Amino acid sequence: HRALAANPKLWEVLDLHEMKKAGERLISALSLARYRHLKVVNLEFAQDIEDRHFLRLKETGAILLEELEFLNLNACQKISDTGIGAATSLCPNLRALSIYWIVGLTDASIEHVVKNCKQIIDLNMSGCKNISDRGIQLVADNYQGLQKLDITRCIKLTDDALQKVLEKCSALESLNMYALSSFTDKAYTKIGYLGNLTFLDLCGAQNLTDDGLSSISRCGSLTYLNLSWCVRVTDVGVVAIAQGCRSLELLSLFGILGVTDACLEALSKSCSNSLTTLDVNGCTGIKRRSRDELIQLFPRLSCFKVHS
Repeated sequence: HRALAANPKLWEVLDLHEMKKAGERLISALSLARYRHLKVVNLEFAQDIEDRHFLRLKETGAILLEELEFLNLNACQKISDTGIGAATSLCPNLRALSIYWIVGLTDASIEHVVKNCKQIIDLNMSGCKNISDRGIQLVADNYQGLQKLDITRCIKLTDDALQKVLEKCSALESLNMYALSSFTDKAYTKIGYLGNLTFLDLCGAQNLTDDGLSSISRCGSLTYLNLSWCVRVTDVGVVAIAQGCRSLELLSLFGILGVTDACLEALSKSCSNSLTTLDVNGCTGIKRRSRDELIQLFPRLSCFKVHS
């Protein structure tokens, strides 16, 4: 038992997700020497975690989590910009930060992050509705090696700011823009310059047209593409995707009325060896087919629905 407890690998992850009194538990844990080599702290949906807990840790001056790589604060609603400043000051070598659905956060949080953590490659800001162009501009200016970005429901962002990110963060491999309807092709066309992109979620991109999608077809490494409810898209754009993105494993066209069997034929010619998930539910222009008929077109298909 002692030998097991002495194994440093056991103390690299501190998982307090969904726990009550998480703030006090965090402080207690970090007072123990064995937790000084933490790589992951998970506080997702934790209860009773507030700014004051991170401020206490910062004020002691004795705790610096230099090896921490991933901090998950998802849905910790009692944390404000002040708490983000204190938390990030403790982990200067952080690589991944997730602040999903902390709706009170503003651009001031991003200021703290870029000041305190210089090595971020994975940033999840999903649901942070008060982060604006200024915040995303800070991301673009400071994290040009960024690999993953989630801006789902960041509704204050505009084309101009998104363009800056896409131009400067050219190493992006994953881009989640779910439920953002205000962007236009002015920004979407820039996605085509992301040569390493494998994951792209554009669900609800109501202003995306075939021109924008044709530019995105230059992302030849794409394996995941969600175009659900991209209502202005037609066969022209999807055929371009079929011809340019031949490694697609998941494609959702859910709810797009402007596509027909022509795009299905193009996908079958180019992506039949890779597609395992294809959702054409609600595409009234595509002939209804049984699962067996779809499998004849796409032999590797195993999933027929992305959205329920």
